[in-house]
Amino acid sequence: MLASIIQNSKNTVFFGGAGVSTESDIPDFRSEKGLYTAKKVYGYQPEELLSRTFFEHNPELFFRYYKENLIYKDAKPNAAHLALAKLEQNNLLSTIITQNIDGLHQVAGSKNVLELHGSNHRQYCIQCDKKYCLDYIINAKNCEPGVIPKCSECGGLVRPEVVLYEEQLNKKVMDLAIEAIAAADCLIVGGTSLMVYPAAGLLRYFGGSNLVLINKTETPYDNRANLVIHESIGKILSDAIGHIFGG
Repeated sequence: MLASIIQNSKNTVFFGGAGVSTESDIPDFRSEKGLYTAKKVYGYQPEELLSRTFFEHNPELFFRYYKENLIYKDAKPNAAHLALAKLEQNNLLSTIITQNIDGLHQVAGSKNVLELHGSNHRQYCIQCDKKYCLDYIINAKNCEPGVIPKCSECGGLVRPEVVLYEEQLNKKVMDLAIEAIAAADCLIVGGTSLMVYPAAGLLRYFGGSNLVLINKTETPYDNRANLVIHESIGKILSDAIGHIFGG
């Protein structure tokens, strides 16, 4: 059924969350295990550790948690990423909107990706705005006690280009996401509980024909969808690709 919906739609958009990347062995820090680990190992909840206030007042522990829990440089695109890239390459998918910061959609080959929460592959100095790559954060050769990345130009603090708690989402990216969803006649939502706002609120802009929800657990929007699938998103999208292209 999903394959048929995609084939018969004129403008399909995909909106994905952490569940897309967990199939690449990237843990969801909001999971029960993630919450327990953060509190036990670091003494704080993830929402505190990844907040703007915590970053400003305790950068050492912020970067320790960030580097140990949000960077998975060796992670590879999974079946979901690859399927979505193939759909885009064959003009069956116009836009990917993601809450993830790992960049795996681009690694898989997707081009039109809107990153609501930024990307840990981009870093910048908060004083002079000099740009850095992910390795600068990982290696932290110019850091105070080997943890806090400092700018090689001005000595300012270098931070990841991600949206922290207490910060607003990038307005330009949000506007583009709203435009994409409003213009879609098919919206596939996958790997998200649709409980995190303001991202989850994007669904109210959808007025198309088919809302498809793919998530292992129920979401608040299940009763509004045309198709609800509680299975692995990688398997479901791979099966759809198989039906569309054969194989």
